[in-house]
Amino acid sequence: MQHFVDREQELQTLQAEYDRPGSALVVLYGRRRVGKTTLISEFIREKPALFFLASEESEAQNRAVFKEKTAEFLNNNLLRSAEVKSWDILFRTILDKPFDRKPVIVLDEFQYLGKSNPAFPSIFQRIWEEILKDRSVMVILCGSLISMMESQTLSYSSPLYGRRTAQIRLKQIPFAYYHEFFPEKSRRELIEWYAVTGGVPKYIELFSGSQDLYQAIQANILNRSGYLYDEPHFLLQQEVSEVGSYFSIIKSIAAGNQKLSAIAATLEVKSTSLTKYLKTLIDLDILAREVPVTEPNPEKSKKGLYKIKDNYLRFWFAFVYPNRSFIESGHSALVLEKIRKSLVKNHIAFVYEDVCQERMWDLNAANAWPFHFSKLGRYWDAKHEIDLAALDPDGKNLILGECKYWQEPVGPRVFWDLVAKTDAVPWERDHRTVWYVLFSASGFTDDLKALAAQREDLLLFDEETAQ
Repeated sequence: MQHFVDREQELQTLQAEYDRPGSALVVLYGRRRVGKTTLISEFIREKPALFFLASEESEAQNRAVFKEKTAEFLNNNLLRSAEVKSWDILFRTILDKPFDRKPVIVLDEFQYLGKSNPAFPSIFQRIWEEILKDRSVMVILCGSLISMMESQTLSYSSPLYGRRTAQIRLKQIPFAYYHEFFPEKSRRELIEWYAVTGGVPKYIELFSGSQDLYQAIQANILNRSGYLYDEPHFLLQQEVSEVGSYFSIIKSIAAGNQKLSAIAATLEVKSTSLTKYLKTLIDLDILAREVPVTEPNPEKSKKGLYKIKDNYLRFWFAFVYPNRSFIESGHSALVLEKIRKSLVKNHIAFVYEDVCQERMWDLNAANAWPFHFSKLGRYWDAKHEIDLAALDPDGKNLILGECKYWQEPVGPRVFWDLVAKTDAVPWERDHRTVWYVLFSASGFTDDLKALAAQREDLLLFDEETAQ
């Protein structure tokens, strides 16, 4: 993929750190394939920069590679042939050279240095304090193992705690930018492709070579040699030690068990024994815990539901993991047919709700309503479910919405059904003003359009026209 998409805010943060007088120490981290290296490459273009990629080799081997990179960066043949047994010498040598502009030193996959030598964060802390901190230099510590990066650079127990001048946790690219990867596709097509790849640049790049979504799934996911076939295993193996336990939890949630008690029941364990696993999966951005948006104390709410947050993992656990025996035996065509039959109903329709939530925030910022809401989520109780619920506590405004990923246009019945559920929402029942919003992947009937034209409290957003 040749072009650079999104990341404006992250680039601005990096540039602001670069422009500040003196030194800067930035911690940049995020899951595999999310585009960290691409972001750094874009940032250091036309800047004097040393880019070093650490490996899982020994500290001595990493230091030897860093020495070679340093010699190349400085064009220093003497250093290239020298035997160096100290990191200090290399960093001092870099700063001994006069630069027209502030140099940037990138230590990518920094966590491997701490993995090969647990004392390395302490070593680097001393190097920062004694050599780098008071000089005009920018250092970026980059890593893809979220748990290790947090423990080695950000946690209170880390020797580097409090030294960073900025931190960036790189997330997936939002759907709003997805069209830049596929400018020729309709918005409906974009939603369907996004439902499988999510906003992970590497996955998007792999899919970009296909014209048809199902062809892309066959080539990259249902192919035993395909890049994405075992990707969830690789993701978890690097982050956690008990991969089987985590897989069991995610599998249970993918099967529809969203309550803690239901997950525990399917695994035949106590609910309390799952807490640490669920917290880790949330920290890794794999799971999310949802409560009805009206809950006053979300953390203490007993109505919490767990869902797979990552689109690709949600897809993989729904369609690949249960059918691995077919794929392994060479019958992936059967699996693809299963996917064709149920992808929209069992997967895309749910991802569409997330897409609509993202768009709600954009509409909120664009003054789509005569107020701004501050909370957005879903609402449910024992009898009712509402896809979207937004709260404006200051003005006592409540927005309720539905997201319909149908083949046919949405008619007035959807609106009246939503109105009928309004009283079920307890929030500020006696003092609120209620507004309604409907999202549709296939437009709206003329009857509903006419109704919306007569009502100030109803907004329609059509994915076919992106309006």
